[in-house]
Amino acid sequence: MAMLLSACSEPLPVDKLNYAGDWQSREMELLILTDGTVAYKRLQKGGTTSINAPLKEFQGNNFIVGIGPVTTTFIVAEPPTEVDGQWQMVVDGVRLTKAQN
Repeated sequence: MAMLLSACSEPLPVDKLNYAGDWQSREMELLILTDGTVAYKRLQKGGTTSINAPLKEFQGNNFIVGIGPVTTTFIVAEPPTEVDGQWQMVVDGVRLTKAQN
């Protein structure tokens, strides 16, 4: 399955490589690989939403993942920025911090 997903994904554009990484908050995890594979999990309102799908495209700072006509748009209010030595970004209203390698 992972091979199928990565085969359909678009690699991150050079100007978006800062998006790659394991982004986390208390209620959200977002893994973006440079090959365009995206894994997302969010705890909200007593339930869990998760997506494992290839990157389709960027629209400005926002990015779209999905397979065929089934897509999800992630709204990026603040693109990846280094703050006091830690990378942060705001996706779908949640401030995420990039996990240290």
